[in-house]
Amino acid sequence: MMNVTANGGVHYNLNLNKEMGPEMNQCINKTLTLKWTGKINCTNCGRDLKKTFGQGFCYDCFTKAAQAAPCIIRPELCEAHLGKGRDVEWEEKHHNQPHFIYLAQTSGVKVGVTRSTNIPSRWIDQGAWRAIKIAEVPYRKLAGDVEIELKQYLSDRTDWRKMLRDERGEEDLKETRDSMISFFPEDLKQYAIADSEVHEFLYPVSQYPEKVKSINLDNEKTIEGTLTGIRGQYLYFDHENVINLRKYSGYEVEFECE
Repeated sequence: MMNVTANGGVHYNLNLNKEMGPEMNQCINKTLTLKWTGKINCTNCGRDLKKTFGQGFCYDCFTKAAQAAPCIIRPELCEAHLGKGRDVEWEEKHHNQPHFIYLAQTSGVKVGVTRSTNIPSRWIDQGAWRAIKIAEVPYRKLAGDVEIELKQYLSDRTDWRKMLRDERGEEDLKETRDSMISFFPEDLKQYAIADSEVHEFLYPVSQYPEKVKSINLDNEKTIEGTLTGIRGQYLYFDHENVINLRKYSGYEVEFECE
């Protein structure tokens, strides 16, 4: 995975064993080589693996760790506010905390949920070029309840191919926010943010391609080419070849940029 910041444009650093690695923006238009050594470790417990489950977990952690609980994907299932969960201390720290419901334009408009401390990195991870907060709630379960209602009208998924081709819908996010607030359950309308501002993001992509082709580190082991852009958690090689680094969380990869 890559760590992200937004300061006069989006900046990326490789995440190396949960520590800040080299700045990827400096590699744009240079030859980048990624070589998988064949080694994989669980991102939670460090166990040696042959394959991962979810985003870099061993099977035990995938089925037992709080970081892989069902409420990560389905926040409406969260019970942190009740003092429950796979790891009550972790749930209290991460889920029994303020959360935002937001609208993001990746290709079309999507609805999403994230902890308040993950703004704006969550939007950037998804490759959004514009985003807006629509509500702030005191804990995760309520965010899921709002999202469930809004998913009747908006998608909660990103069309990754359209996003990587920079195919943009031109919907007015403030108008969409206002219309979506009207669909909130009555008991949750108190959490709506009616005066939120639109955030925009500029990604380090030298030229967007007309088509994209996904490349797979499991099959190719070594990937080399000119790094022509970064968006979301994707790298562009030679414009149209793309790899999603998040998919390879836990993989030991040698990195060279020259």
